[in-house]
Amino acid sequence: MKKLTLLLIFVSTSYFTFAGGGWPQEKGKGYFKLGQNAIIADKFYDLEGEIIDITTISLYTTSFYGEFGITDRLTAIAYIPFFVRSTLNEQEFQPSGNVIPGDELNSFGDTDLGIKYGWTPGKKIAFATTLTFGLPLGKTAEGTTDTGAPRILQTGDGEFNQMLFADASYSFYPIPLYTSLGVGYNNRTDGFSDEFRYSFEVGYTVFKNFNAAFKLYAVKSTNNGDSGGGAGNGVFGNNVEYISYGPEFSYTIKEHFGITLSAAYATGGQNLLASPNYGGGIFYKL
Repeated sequence: MKKLTLLLIFVSTSYFTFAGGGWPQEKGKGYFKLGQNAIIADKFYDLEGEIIDITTISLYTTSFYGEFGITDRLTAIAYIPFFVRSTLNEQEFQPSGNVIPGDELNSFGDTDLGIKYGWTPGKKIAFATTLTFGLPLGKTAEGTTDTGAPRILQTGDGEFNQMLFADASYSFYPIPLYTSLGVGYNNRTDGFSDEFRYSFEVGYTVFKNFNAAFKLYAVKSTNNGDSGGGAGNGVFGNNVEYISYGPEFSYTIKEHFGITLSAAYATGGQNLLASPNYGGGIFYKL
């Protein structure tokens, strides 16, 4: 079966990454990452979950992600996709040879700003809640191409959303193993359906500077908005559902600097591109 795309960096309808689980940053400490993600898809999960063929769509996202400890309990979080490039391949019909030109869109993307509060400092089980505001700073599919065809590419969904997410994490120290569970509710506006969200993560640190993690993330629509999909370019639609899984690897090169690599797959989906999402980045730990 084809694999489902997932924008992990993201997360609102842009898909937000909760890097710290139930652990907030210490006061004055932080984690900052410059990331790059890529999706190239010629398949799409429709509203019935069936895979259909589409003209190839690509989405490349360059982003900044940061966490900073305001206090030992309170952490500020930001996800800023400052350059998003979306492209649509040209389509040639046989045997007539007629060609529909491709399209492209380069823009800022939808941005997430959040605040995390740690409820159990010093306890074995770290519990935290995060309130995230999704700001519709990206471009939606509006207007027409030079040939008069309607545009379908976009870098945002055009709606302001608010998500409350709760994380519980546990460290098996002195074994370098940890695990996290999360659940959240995403309130969406402008006719978009609200969403339930779930997460699971387990990670293991090798040789003190290499961490391997397995991440699972799921979205379930409440279907309380408009019945239409509003698919756009297949990422920023309404009534999106999926269960995604994949690895993430991070390697600390020096005390404060390192690199990350990730991939995301799923067994199925609804109203979303059907292709893996690959990511990489460099990070700095304050």
